[in-house]
Amino acid sequence: MSWDFDPVVTFRDLADEISSPKAKSQRLAAFAKEKIAEADAINRNALGRDVDREVYVDGSAGRAIEQVSPDGVVFAEWSMIGSVLEWIGEELLLASPILTGKYMRSHILFVDDVEHQPGTPLNEAASEYAFVNKQPYARKIERGQSPQAPDGVYEVIASLASRRFGNQARIRYSFRSLTGTKDRTDRQPAIIVYPR
Repeated sequence: MSWDFDPVVTFRDLADEISSPKAKSQRLAAFAKEKIAEADAINRNALGRDVDREVYVDGSAGRAIEQVSPDGVVFAEWSMIGSVLEWIGEELLLASPILTGKYMRSHILFVDDVEHQPGTPLNEAASEYAFVNKQPYARKIERGQSPQAPDGVYEVIASLASRRFGNQARIRYSFRSLTGTKDRTDRQPAIIVYPR
């Protein structure tokens, strides 16, 4: 049997190449990309759209995954709170009794006690989000005094959201003041969301 190459040198070179820092980084980057793509697909299938995410390479955001060090870490974090809030907002619209449409158009989202302006970026680092309806008769609707919503709106949706998104956020039904006062007559039904 004749060899056209030196097997000792070739296998040693191959072992060195596989264990080289560059090769380790490349394998780690390929593995991270594969797992991130799998998670993206799961989120897309579950929500019907892409979910924003931030990737950290060796502790730094914005670096290319290929820049991971041989013994480094690639960490991806998906911004799911936006999806939770979007779902709650859509369900509030769908469950709103419609006579004039005023109640349906009066749902407000507060982000850390500041009213969120629709169309502006959402602060996904907030500690609390609260949906409140500003119509004075919202309490009556919540008590079932609307034939279109005999079980209310906010309490029902808070319960559904809590079951659906309980692993991503703590969601509860409560009452909130629109003016920040302690006056009980000023308090409106609310869905409070605390990210986990």
